[in-house]
Amino acid sequence: MKKNVTPEKRKTFRHGDLRNALVRAGLEMARAGGPDAVVLREATRQAGVSPNAAYRHFAGQADLLDAVRSACLSRVAAAIEDELKKCRPGSNPQVFARKSLRAVGMGYLGFAMREPGMFRTAFSVPPPVHSPDPANTASMGLNPFQLLSLALDRMQESGLLSKKDRKGAEYLAWSTVHGLALLVLEGPLHAMPPQMVLALGERLVVMVERGLS
Repeated sequence: MKKNVTPEKRKTFRHGDLRNALVRAGLEMARAGGPDAVVLREATRQAGVSPNAAYRHFAGQADLLDAVRSACLSRVAAAIEDELKKCRPGSNPQVFARKSLRAVGMGYLGFAMREPGMFRTAFSVPPPVHSPDPANTASMGLNPFQLLSLALDRMQESGLLSKKDRKGAEYLAWSTVHGLALLVLEGPLHAMPPQMVLALGERLVVMVERGLS
């Protein structure tokens, strides 16, 4: 007598779902071990498909890493946006501008502390940087560099930053905060308690703000 054998369910994906599943797997690998941990074959294993299936969506390892990097960069931007949302324009545009710049710096540094693997991955393959299109700033959806540009524009519009000093200020501010993040994640400050890092970060962004203005 034959036994009824229930066939093993095969994991299938609708169009686009497999790509998203592979990126999600890549995000978890990035969270755990940074960009070097993002491996296409392991992503397919976690998604439950054959390695060949991934090539419908990614040409190879570098392609997946680029997609994961973009997703990590979006998460950095989302953390910055969360801090910016706490800033209210109020009646004093200079106070608003100062708070905006500090929010960008602390959102950036805070994400680095919470998600070091994703932070490293976000900047492992340098993306091109562009200033924001003024027509798009209302809806956000900007990358971290563009959010920094937006805060610096507020500094200039409020009279805290001259047109001359505004030029290229993104690179100065970004380098300073990113430098602290790397010293903590990969350098001699790696044993510093997170609370102390954030306290230093607060002082650092104030120093940047005052130095620019």
